[in-house]
Amino acid sequence: MNPSERIDQLIAGITDWRGKTFASVRAAILSADPEIIEEWKWMGSPVWSRDGLIAVANAHKGKVKLTFAYGASIPDPDKLFNAGFEGNARRAIDFFEGDKVDKRALKNLVRAAIEYNQSKLKKKAAAAAQVKARKSKRT
Repeated sequence: MNPSERIDQLIAGITDWRGKTFASVRAAILSADPEIIEEWKWMGSPVWSRDGLIAVANAHKGKVKLTFAYGASIPDPDKLFNAGFEGNARRAIDFFEGDKVDKRALKNLVRAAIEYNQSKLKKKAAAAAQVKARKSKRT
């Protein structure tokens, strides 16, 4: 079973409001960018990535939690983050019963996470190029 099928199975097994919320969150994430990859990590957690980790989601008792790996480093103009402020890197959105998923704002947050991941890759590539250039000057 591939990761997307496992996520389908997970969501289908959540028969209360959390399943619908989880499905809505997933749909918003996937619609943000066609190159997003769904993964299944950490003994049963749905993960989304593109050029690095974007977010992980889990259904907990009484909430659906969506945690952004580098949430502290990305803009959140719509103030979606409502949890995880104690950490230096991660930020989370806790969805409770009755909460509506703001798909537009969530897609913007996902796109900001992708931009952050891509900027990290560019910095790594530039640093590697500098090291290579220094080495070639020595020889």
